[in-house]
Amino acid sequence: MHVPDGFIDAPTSAATGLIAAGAVAVSLRGARRELDERTAPLAGLVAAFIFAVQMLNFPVAAGTSGHLLGGALAAILVGPYTGVLCVSVVLLMQGVLFADGGLTALGVNITDMAVVTTVVAYAVFRGLVKVLPRTRRSVTAATFVAALVSVPASALVFTLIYAIGGTTDVAIGKVATAMVGVHVLIGIGEAVITALTVGAVVAVRPDLVYGARDLRQKLKLRVGGELVDAPDAEPVPVAARASHRGVWIAGLVTSLVLAGFVSFYASSSPDGLEKVAADHGIDKKAEDHAIADSPLADYGVRDVEDARLSGGLAGVIGVGVTVVAGSTVFWAVRRRRTGDTSPVNTGV
Repeated sequence: MHVPDGFIDAPTSAATGLIAAGAVAVSLRGARRELDERTAPLAGLVAAFIFAVQMLNFPVAAGTSGHLLGGALAAILVGPYTGVLCVSVVLLMQGVLFADGGLTALGVNITDMAVVTTVVAYAVFRGLVKVLPRTRRSVTAATFVAALVSVPASALVFTLIYAIGGTTDVAIGKVATAMVGVHVLIGIGEAVITALTVGAVVAVRPDLVYGARDLRQKLKLRVGGELVDAPDAEPVPVAARASHRGVWIAGLVTSLVLAGFVSFYASSSPDGLEKVAADHGIDKKAEDHAIADSPLADYGVRDVEDARLSGGLAGVIGVGVTVVAGSTVFWAVRRRRTGDTSPVNTGV
């Protein structure tokens, strides 16, 4: 779904850039309410994990592949505002370091891949968990559906953007049908990956999953023959909670293995957007990336002849840079929240 330069005209790219900038600004503010002692240490890791899994293209149809978008995963694990920031960090790293996704199309990609997927997925997820039993299985099931819906939703929004500012004259109806069709299939892969990941974390540390925080059923007491909610238990002190370190290390190691080793076996077929663009002439005016000669362009390290080693090194570098960049952003946001909630000395 990474839109390259040349697909969308300059005015529309600028407009989506403003939308993306506004969404990021709102998310920075909203993330201050989401990032606490549980989510803040993991948000940078979530961004790195999404970067790693996006390198794993999986086959979805004859000659077509797909990869994780990550909006649903990020929103459910660390919150919707923080989720937008996670995916935005990934897209920025991919565009600036790996020449994946056009620089002039960065606003399009953030709007479509970060904002739309996160907002749609979290809205569907919250709607489902309100009506489903409050169990871990319900969280996993709601995650699956939310991730599945978010991908074709993103495909529809891209089609709308292309209808407004596309650089070639194509039949939008046919493009919409092709985009939604292939991205429903990609959405199934997205749903499986997202549900497995969220389910695994919920199984061992449900307190770390933003979307599962109200999972615990309230206790009932019989008073005067009627059932009433028991008073909330005192929260467990932060210092007494199990350390996040084990989860963080396990997640980082998994990300490094996926990007550094497993990615070599990813499908080499064009992804959904590339396939539709080639079939319907959307790519006629595609432009070379501004940093196509980057040392890490196309997820390889320049001057490293062995393809397996080159791709693996690029993946490891990408995970490392993304976790550092993401952690820095979320640490700063978390610190700002702490500063805002600190007592103010009004004495003179």
